[in-house]
Amino acid sequence: MKQQFTRQEVLRLLRVSEQQLKAWEKQKFVPSTSSYGYPHLVALRTLIQLRKNRVAPAQIRRALTALSKKLGAAHDPLTELKLFADGKKIRVAIEGREMEAESGQLLLDFGATELSRLLAFRAKENPKQQRDQRAEAEHWFERGLSLEHNAAPIEEVIAAYRKAVELDPHSAGAWVNLGTIYFNARNWTQAEHHYKKALEADPSYALAHFDLANLYDERGDHANAQEHYLRALQLSPSYADAHYNIALLYQAINQPMKAARHWMTYLKLDPSSHWAVIARRELQKLRQAAVVQGARGQGAS
Repeated sequence: MKQQFTRQEVLRLLRVSEQQLKAWEKQKFVPSTSSYGYPHLVALRTLIQLRKNRVAPAQIRRALTALSKKLGAAHDPLTELKLFADGKKIRVAIEGREMEAESGQLLLDFGATELSRLLAFRAKENPKQQRDQRAEAEHWFERGLSLEHNAAPIEEVIAAYRKAVELDPHSAGAWVNLGTIYFNARNWTQAEHHYKKALEADPSYALAHFDLANLYDERGDHANAQEHYLRALQLSPSYADAHYNIALLYQAINQPMKAARHWMTYLKLDPSSHWAVIARRELQKLRQAAVVQGARGQGAS
């Protein structure tokens, strides 16, 4: 059972470049090392998510500095607290509540004794056995990805992902991939179940919100689809696919102004793909319809 990861394994496992890893090391977000344990993976995953949401390194530094002042030098906010991006802000989930990382206001509500108890409880959540299990879960998740890539029998792929979530129920990526397998098989009930499990594991996982929105959209549940598309965009404002899909949704429910706004945002993010051609065509349809309706309105007066 693997307990440590080499540098190359971490780069492959997290799909991060050597250049990016070196940048985070230079910024003192993570230590420069050749051997990585589970806490390192937790910290790197948090940094990857913040980077996807285009949170600036300077803002990350301010947030970590503010949190470290309250926690003390012996604690690492990246590994001991749940940090996530809310738009361009960094927030912390703690004791079922949320706060802005830079203000640290919620942490100020905890006395020194209570805060020590809380951090000790979190440390107990990750004893050596659980760290080993999560490391093994990563192995099974990677195996599932490899099997999918090589078009292995779907039963083998499902078995690998199921092993990953059995070992680590917080493996949001494995839950999402299971959901997508069932989605592609048009098993809506199982797909919804697994996407919701992904969100239980990580409520700030934009991809899980997006996939769940696609499911509801496919089933004609426009209200829930809209809710989860918007949540995905709140978490990741530059999520081009979410802008594309919610634009189609707004067209379907006859909200052309909102649809046009998301088409225009999509085209700023993706101006040259095949999908951009379709987006321009749909946007042009909306503009032409607006001109026709305007002309009718003038004629009626």
